Amino acid sequence: MRPQTGRSGTSHGVDGSLPDLFTAVTDIEASLRTTQEAGLLRSLRQVETATGPRIRIEGRDVLLLCSNDYLGLASDPRVRRAAAEAAETWGAGAGASRLVSGNLLPHVELEARLAEFKGTEAAVLFGSGFLANLGVVAALAPKGEVVFSDELNHASLVDGCRLAGAETVIYPHNDVKALADGLERAGDQPKTIVTDSVFSMDGDLAPLEEIVALAKLHGARLIVDEAHATGTIGPGGRGLVNELGLEAEVDVMIGTLSKALGSYGAYACCSATMAQYLINRARPLIFSTALPPSSVSAAAESLRILSDESTVSSGQPGVVETLRSRARTFRQALAGEGFDVEQNEIPIVPLLVGDPEEATALCETALEKGVFAQAIRPPTVPEGTSRLRLTVMATHSDEDLRSAARILAETCRESGTVLPAVKSKT
Repeated sequence: MRPQTGRSGTSHGVDGSLPDLFTAVTDIEASLRTTQEAGLLRSLRQVETATGPRIRIEGRDVLLLCSNDYLGLASDPRVRRAAAEAAETWGAGAGASRLVSGNLLPHVELEARLAEFKGTEAAVLFGSGFLANLGVVAALAPKGEVVFSDELNHASLVDGCRLAGAETVIYPHNDVKALADGLERAGDQPKTIVTDSVFSMDGDLAPLEEIVALAKLHGARLIVDEAHATGTIGPGGRGLVNELGLEAEVDVMIGTLSKALGSYGAYACCSATMAQYLINRARPLIFSTALPPSSVSAAAESLRILSDESTVSSGQPGVVETLRSRARTFRQALAGEGFDVEQNEIPIVPLLVGDPEEATALCETALEKGVFAQAIRPPTVPEGTSRLRLTVMATHSDEDLRSAARILAETCRESGTVLPAVKSKT
């Protein structure tokens, strides 16, 4: 089998139904045995250094190829310093929810900067990307309405649909015609569309221009999750919505502070009216303690770096262009080793394996050779699409990435399970 790009994961059921958030289990040990026998048992790895392009994990010094810290800002000295200074000034925690006494000046300032960065009137901070998606979708899709969700949306959007009172209609991945048909059938019912902009397991892009046109035609709200687009796509890393000039057409842009911005937390960028609505209706915001000041200030410093250093300056490439260049280098190196990968600038590169146990074995062998490329298996991805999900960081070197491509090809050949067809050099 030849590694290739594969369709990303879905937490929507294969039959189109939404899975239960909690499944009753009468025999915990039997459930774990069943999971292990299917090759799907998960466990935690211990990382012994700060995150970066190279880490020490379980006693090995390895190249990290599965982090979402795309710009390498989590370990940037300026971001660390901002977090430390905020902890000294504001304390270790906010002490309460934002609607009680936890709404500190750093929260307010970061919201203003995020709104300016994304080109909206307002922004609202949440405790995490998962909480933001749960809160926004549930608040905007109450009982009596219909929410349309791409089948490969992130699990947090799926669970947001699950918790919302609205009827959920799942449309095939990026199938605009199916979405149009569903919107037509919904008639006069209030409607909301939710989609990732960059899908996390494949790195493919949503057809946002067509989705926006459908939303306008049918009077539907549109929620777009830009978690993997912020810092990687668009002018200055502002995301796919900004790349396409659709800021005024999207009701809520959700993003995270924990990927390209290297910190923790999330935000929803929107109109001032929508922000006020979310503050009053989004339960994860209302009933959660506010983000720690250190996380907020770290994200604010990362946002400053992204804004100031995203493009070429004094003849030097900015952080976003550096990331894009590294992504091109890695994809070219993988193609040179025979892997079937698209040639673009997206830092997410899936190598489809298929069988979960084979994917796990490849991951472990690559780790022994000095490359940490995590195996992703169901239910994160659909049955039969287990893969190594590779991610590029701006702080990787070109030589590191070329070496990783060679090691991955060598690992595949030695395993006998996935053999890349090496392309002719003529």
